Amino acid sequence: MSGALSAWVMVLATINLAIALFLFVWSLCVEIPTQPDGTTGHVWAHGVLREGVRKLPTLWVVASAAVFILAFGYLALYPGFGAFKGLLNWTSHGELAQAQAANEQLEAPLLERVRGKSLAAIAADAQALRAGEVIYVENCAACHGRDAKGNTAIGAPNLADNDWLHGGDDKSILASILDGRRGTMPAFAGAIPEDSILNLANHVASLSGLPSDSLRAQTGQPLFSNCAACHGADGKGNPALGAPNLTDGIRLYGAGDARAIADIISRGRNGVMPAWRGRLSAEDAALVAAWVYARSHPTGAGTR
Repeated sequence: MSGALSAWVMVLATINLAIALFLFVWSLCVEIPTQPDGTTGHVWAHGVLREGVRKLPTLWVVASAAVFILAFGYLALYPGFGAFKGLLNWTSHGELAQAQAANEQLEAPLLERVRGKSLAAIAADAQALRAGEVIYVENCAACHGRDAKGNTAIGAPNLADNDWLHGGDDKSILASILDGRRGTMPAFAGAIPEDSILNLANHVASLSGLPSDSLRAQTGQPLFSNCAACHGADGKGNPALGAPNLTDGIRLYGAGDARAIADIISRGRNGVMPAWRGRLSAEDAALVAAWVYARSHPTGAGTR
């Protein structure tokens, strides 16, 4: 805070406190002229209502005095009076650093216990799972949902169904968390006629048993060569590219019929999983990965 700004804040604080204190003391000392009956002489409703004069309630006086004491005490102990740092030398950054240090001290034994272990082994540790859930909620739930079941509106995958775009082994899951992923489905509008796109979409729908027009699906089958480079000739996807399996009925963007699939083929889709390496340590990433692993392997089955 600059010297001029600090002085301005101090002047404003002093004036406001001084006026408030003056009004408080004045209200206790002022003498209000009264009539013999104890009223001020102001009447309403043809004399039915008369303005009386009473002393301020003791509770109000005590409470107001306490507030003034707290206000002056706060300005003396904590920053708030311009650039004055307060007698306690307290700062929000310092309190945060202390809280982080205390948390790291509590977390250290757990991190040491999970370091170097497989996700399956970490998932068997109840305390590790609780810690992993906290990390997940803080960093991942905004996109993937509190229950980890994804969000088709933005193409955030369901993490609880054991269907993995980039592979479900330990290394792949940790790589997704730490280094992020980028998925791109190119737009074919203009490259393929609109009616042909609908035929292709019906063929794709038929691969997973979704409702489709059999004639259009048959007509669109040769056009699948445009998709095979990423999704494979059999449509079962490619984890190396993050290309989804088109035969399992799981739709990243919730396309439940041929027309919705046609829209994806026509306009394409782009999805980004941010990299968390700069925010999460390797151990923290392992904890959240183990929690996700446990959600997708409720019976403890091995990764695919």
